[in-house]
Amino acid sequence: MRAKATVLRIAALVAILTVTGATAMAAVRADSGRFDRPQRGFAPSDTVLEAASPERAGLDPAPIREAERTIAGMAESDYVDGHPLFAGAVGLLAHDGKVVDTYATGSALRYADGEGTELPADEQVPMRDDTIFDIASVTKLFTSIAVMQLVERGEVELTSPVASYLPEFGVNGKRDITVEQLLTHTSGLEPSLFLWRDWPDRQARIDAVLRVAPQDEPGTTYTYSDLNLITLGLLAERVTGDPLDEVVADGITDPLGMTDTEFNPPERKLDRVAATEFQATPARGMVRGEVHDENAWSLGGVAGHAGLFSTARDLGVLAQALLNGGTYDGERVLRPSTVLQLFTDYNSEFPGDSHGLGFELDQIWYMGGLTSPSTAGHTGYTGTSLVIDRQSRSVAVLLTNRVHPSRSWGSVNPARQAWAGGLARALAVEPTTGSRAWFSAIGDDNTATLTTPRLDPRGREATVSFDAFISSEESDRLVLEASTDRGATWTTVPVRARGSGAPKGTVTSLSGTDHRHWWSVRARTPRAEDLTLRWRFTTDGNYTARGVLVDGIRVMGARGVLFDGERHPDRLDARGFTATDR
Repeated sequence: MRAKATVLRIAALVAILTVTGATAMAAVRADSGRFDRPQRGFAPSDTVLEAASPERAGLDPAPIREAERTIAGMAESDYVDGHPLFAGAVGLLAHDGKVVDTYATGSALRYADGEGTELPADEQVPMRDDTIFDIASVTKLFTSIAVMQLVERGEVELTSPVASYLPEFGVNGKRDITVEQLLTHTSGLEPSLFLWRDWPDRQARIDAVLRVAPQDEPGTTYTYSDLNLITLGLLAERVTGDPLDEVVADGITDPLGMTDTEFNPPERKLDRVAATEFQATPARGMVRGEVHDENAWSLGGVAGHAGLFSTARDLGVLAQALLNGGTYDGERVLRPSTVLQLFTDYNSEFPGDSHGLGFELDQIWYMGGLTSPSTAGHTGYTGTSLVIDRQSRSVAVLLTNRVHPSRSWGSVNPARQAWAGGLARALAVEPTTGSRAWFSAIGDDNTATLTTPRLDPRGREATVSFDAFISSEESDRLVLEASTDRGATWTTVPVRARGSGAPKGTVTSLSGTDHRHWWSVRARTPRAEDLTLRWRFTTDGNYTARGVLVDGIRVMGARGVLFDGERHPDRLDARGFTATDR
């Protein structure tokens, strides 16, 4: 079954590559900056990052500035329980090769101990655009790329057992676990082991990883596991004959000019490195310049799951190289067909855990409004995240030192969503009719309504037509409702939608993030002599995508037009909706 699925995926990748010709590339350039016109194929291979204003990139600067304010507020001293959510952050936003924002706030070093005792002001270190962060599990992307380079060279096969390359791994029920299963976290291995605590030295820790038994039957479940990537790092070392830090440098960071991306950064860069946690167990004190992850630290700072340090700019370069199809500034690190494998879901059997080869896909909890089935990225425990949206050719990098001084101070997922969401909402969505559409991005646990005046269908049904652009979590729904008693009670009006990605048949609500197109929507109302209609957008308590737009509202009765929203927008009662030309 898995072999057949792999063949089908390869056929799909070949088909995608076949249609990516000069004509398609011309269309891509013409559609630049239009969120509602998803790009096909890769960006031009000569695209390199350059600074530009949001306006020059065709973006609305207001949502980006709002995202900056949100991130800055989270670094304030009293943001939550008398302390900041994180000491500081650096974010980068890029669209179509243009870096539209690089933003630094807060402190790279602020605290003296794990209790939150602040250092004297002259000993604190502010964040800078070029601050170097421990990127934690974002390291996994580099290890995955290094393995895929070996696949390209024919030195490793995805469907081959890992034991073909690491014979020591093929024990305790792991003989048939494949390279692909490690990359997609379907190997059955448990999330982690206390390598630093329970084994005495590096070799004993490596042996423990190689000998561990699966906790689940391989291929039957998704379990995110550091052990998968530690093993892949060891595989890369065994196949190449070089240590992993050299493999990553030679194959990825040196060719791409990522001069601040490395394991174990040198002492001369310490003044630019953001501090992480004050660790009492193990007794490391305030960790700065060494990897935070205890297992990576116990392996000498170099491991397949964690250990890399990097900057927002360097991670932006990596992302742009992938958007370009594996090349940047004349240097190729992957073939286009391989890059597509990073962005193709291999975990369709495990809904909610979409995963390319090494890259997470479609994770709204940190990708926010940029999420889609082809949006790739990863997060890191220290408070880092990288989001790469192929459809809009956009990149969101957010690096925080959220574990400084303590890992218990809270989750930065709201910051990750806000940062990616700011870029998503800055992208243009052209109205379908006239110059403006009605937009709602109300955030979590809220409701917005757009209500018509009272209408008189003369005791008959009315026909409602409108256009909808939906970018919302599945549980955040846009509903058309009708009232025949002047708004005292409301009933849902079933609708039918047409367009790319639209639901089939008659539905009671519209939601989802797997499309970026306007839908044409039709409905018939109950018979009434007094009719009021409203569009209600309701969100739950977690995760918000870009939002929803409604345009071209028109209500027809038996004797003609009952209401035209384009001619009389002032007659709509908007609460949580705003008129926008984007």
